Amino acid sequence: MARQIAFREALREALNEEMRRDENVYLMGEEVAEYNGAYKVSQGMLAEFGPKRVIDTPIAALSFAAVAVGAAQNGLRPIVEFMTWNFACLALDQILNTASKMKAMSGGQIGCPIVFRGPNGSAGQLGAQHSTAFESYYANIPGLKVISPSTPYDAKGLMKAAIRDNDPVMFMESEVTYGDKGEVPEEEYIIPIGKADIKRAGKDVTIVSYSKMMKVALAAAEELAKEGIDAEVVDLRTIRPLDWETIVESVKKTNHLVIVEEQWPMCSVSSEIAYRIQKEAFDYLDAPILRITSVDAPMHYAPNLAALAIPDVPRTVALVKKALNKK
Repeated sequence: MARQIAFREALREALNEEMRRDENVYLMGEEVAEYNGAYKVSQGMLAEFGPKRVIDTPIAALSFAAVAVGAAQNGLRPIVEFMTWNFACLALDQILNTASKMKAMSGGQIGCPIVFRGPNGSAGQLGAQHSTAFESYYANIPGLKVISPSTPYDAKGLMKAAIRDNDPVMFMESEVTYGDKGEVPEEEYIIPIGKADIKRAGKDVTIVSYSKMMKVALAAAEELAKEGIDAEVVDLRTIRPLDWETIVESVKKTNHLVIVEEQWPMCSVSSEIAYRIQKEAFDYLDAPILRITSVDAPMHYAPNLAALAIPDVPRTVALVKKALNKK
């Protein structure tokens, strides 16, 4: 039976259920315990699990990431919350040089079952230092898995999969989706990592997106439908590994591809998708692949400039029409 719950509640349910299931799972990060989480994802968890399994850390991302990585390599399964993925830059040494590489360097003897999670990308007037989208940064690193869900249903199912996974997982959320509500079953379910989802079926053009940009993609598809354009919207859900089969099959059906993402354009997720699709499905394309990304510049604080910096519905609609050669 499904209920309507918020994105943050879906994440909380996943954390609670996995911590009840496995005593080796624990949560640590800035303000996750006494304050109930900066975004209230961990609300009530300290009361249930106690301070040994819900641990407040200093504002020192590198140090607590190192503690968690060491714990993961010794049999525990940490969940590390970063208050923002912008702060995780300080912990990159542990993520890149230890978590992602230890299994390979140890010949498979030492794993690192760990989930790094927290809000990613822009969210209103947060300024340049708190608004970067990091999916492609971490997707570039072999040994990591990167997840970026758009709905409460996906968030819960993928978080449970991430916690049970034996590799390090980067779980990238969005502040602007924490309050979004959606149907989530009461019974347990798990969504496989690496499987995209067709959120809207269509026949004229494929729109690929993920995370909060799915709101833009789906809204654009609704506007296009009013003009007789039937868009198929593919939600990647997982950035690494990417579900190439779903994207290729959609492009074979629609013969057009538009990618909507919040990354900067250089070396982005859309760059990789565009290359791979022109390589594997070129003969099915009736027009060039087009994409809309964030502006190639640091995010401004001014709300009018911030709004111009990331994809929106009107510009996405216009881009799809360009791909279809429609005015």
